[in-house]
This record gives sequence, structure tokens and C-alpha cells, in this order.
Amino acid sequence: MKKYEIFEHTADIGLRIKGNDLKELFKNAGLAIFQISSRKQFTKNKKHTVVTVSHKAPNIEDLFINWLNELLSLSSAKGIIFHNIKIKRLDKNSLEADCSGSDVGNYKINIEIKAATYHQLKIEESKEGWQAEVILLSYVKVMEMNP
Repeated sequence: MKKYEIFEHTADIGLRIKGNDLKELFKNAGLAIFQISSRKQFTKNKKHTVVTVSHKAPNIEDLFINWLNELLSLSSAKGIIFHNIKIKRLDKNSLEADCSGSDVGNYKINIEIKAATYHQLKIEESKEGWQAEVILLSYVKVMEMNP
């Protein structure tokens, strides 16, 4: 099972994410935004930064969007690209995760993702697991970047 795939959207990036459970869905979504936006090329700075992210929200949709936007904000503010996420606690209203990243200088940035949006947001559970669709605002449209 693919963990995520990019789907066409008129102006930005449409991202469909899958996970066997809710924790895996959130982890895969968080990692996907950095995997499609950057490629590791160097190891100038071997130092890894671990950031703990905690959120509470009234519903799963708010929690999901807040989670992705917090990762983008932390990445920008701290100059790191996240490459590992450990979800420590997650339910439909709260989340706590340890996110590991390394210096942005170790990566080639392919596209700058600015934010996750509520536009056409879908989060669904099925017998196969969980799936989400989210539109990401970006500065450059993705062309032929499906993994």
C-alpha cells in the first residue's frame, strides 16, 4: 500500500494520504509534505533536532490541519526538514508527537509548501484503514512528482 500519492489540483498540491490507523495517517501526512518538498543531498550538518508537538482541537479535521501547519511553521522557523515522526499520543481531539529533523542546508528544496488548507479536506475511516485528502498551498506547482 502506498503511504501517499499526489493528485491533480488546479493551482496547488492535492495530497491523498493513507494509514492503517489514525497514528500512521498523521505520521504519513507529516512526512509526505517534506518528502515532496525536498530531497536530501548533503550531510553538512549531522546534528538532528527533536521537537515535541502537542495540539488539542475540537475535531479531527482541525487537529489534522493544525498538525500539518505546525510542522511547516516549525520547519521554517528552525530551519529544519523533518524526516522522522513518532506519534506518542493521538485521539480525535489531541496529539503529541516527537518530530526529528536535520538542517535545511542538507536538502535541495523542490517546492515551498506554505500551508495545509481546509479546502476539499476529507478524513475517512474504512475497512482498509484511514485516508485523508488535503490541498496544500505552494509556490510552485508539482509536475510529475508522484513517488
